[in-house]
Amino acid sequence: MPHYFDTAHREEIETLRRRLTARTEWPTWLLLVGVYVGWFSIVLNSAWLGIGWSTVLLIPLVVLWLSVQHELLHGHPTRWTTLNKILGYAPFAVWYPYTLYRDSHLLHHRDEDLTLPGIDPESRYLSAEQWQGSSLFEQGLHWLNKTVLGRFLIGAPLALVGLAREELRRLKSADRQAWLMWLSHGALTVLMLFVIARHSVLPVWHYLLLISVPALSIAMIRSYYEHRPHAQPEQRTVLNEAAWPWCWLFLNLNLHLVHHDLPSLPWYDLPRAYHARREQWLARSGGFLVQGYGQLWFENGVRAIDSPKHPFL
Repeated sequence: MPHYFDTAHREEIETLRRRLTARTEWPTWLLLVGVYVGWFSIVLNSAWLGIGWSTVLLIPLVVLWLSVQHELLHGHPTRWTTLNKILGYAPFAVWYPYTLYRDSHLLHHRDEDLTLPGIDPESRYLSAEQWQGSSLFEQGLHWLNKTVLGRFLIGAPLALVGLAREELRRLKSADRQAWLMWLSHGALTVLMLFVIARHSVLPVWHYLLLISVPALSIAMIRSYYEHRPHAQPEQRTVLNEAAWPWCWLFLNLNLHLVHHDLPSLPWYDLPRAYHARREQWLARSGGFLVQGYGQLWFENGVRAIDSPKHPFL
């Protein structure tokens, strides 16, 4: 429990954790089973649904799967890391092995390093050296990625290119862990694509390019403005009061400061914790509040929200 919580606040959080829902984690179990059943149901019945409806249904389901994987790596629905890894290893989203996502994301939770390029693995900023070493074309892409439309269109491709560069470097250096991770993830991905090719009307290329990449692009909207540079670490993380469809799709991670302060609190308790002390959370964030993703689209659809260059480095 964070040291800056007063006694009453600590008791409120402990009360949430003592509830039957939190002890059994049944909402996360239900969600986990639902995603698996939903994915196989859509794929195996795609001939009846058709390619169009199968695509429309699978894209948000894969986005939801990314959110479910995030819950798993934070210790839900079980306390056993290995079991959560097994539950979350299905490669529905294709590109990111579960363990790679888990390890980099847990590093991201060192709040004192948030947004710092080269230190925070999820930073969307560049150091002065990185910026100066970029071509004009690359700088243009980084500026475009700072708009919501650009983030949606090129955020996923940029992330995948960066992923390929880093992981190829690890593989070339004979990193044993990287080889084991990619071989296991690759084997499961090939098996999944075989199921798609053999038992659905979806072409493999269609799933890879028109389902998994758009799903990653939607997930990129969530992380578009989750963090900002600020001298105070607690004021680097947003509180986004999004509408319920986005809250469900992202499992309430739009209340991102609450999640960073209480990373072990499950997705279904984040709104309770937030609304019980909304004014305190807003004060702690330094007023870093966004009134839903619509506000971001309206204000920054085609206008960069800030500079790609980190102001501190």
